[in-house]
Amino acid sequence: MSSIIIKPIVTEKQTAISEKMPNRVGFRVSPKANKLEIKTAIESLYNVTVVKINTMQYDGKRKSRYTKSGVVSGKETSFKKAIVTLKEGETIDFFSNI
Repeated sequence: MSSIIIKPIVTEKQTAISEKMPNRVGFRVSPKANKLEIKTAIESLYNVTVVKINTMQYDGKRKSRYTKSGVVSGKETSFKKAIVTLKEGETIDFFSNI
């Protein structure tokens, strides 16, 4: 179950979405996971009720930089992102145990 959810997304953009709609949370998930697997994993991990899930598949960006030895080029890893809508009134607090 825990191999489906890789980590929660805590970026400026995702925080802005969560502040506007407090029952929406973003997660980076396994690329092979489907919506039902993501739903059961989140419900069992955080003890919340999931209403809706939107998933996005991101392709890795190509990056290059100039160094002493010439141009070094590579690629970021591709990943899958899930925006989870929780039942009204429920939230997930990631910073409670810090």
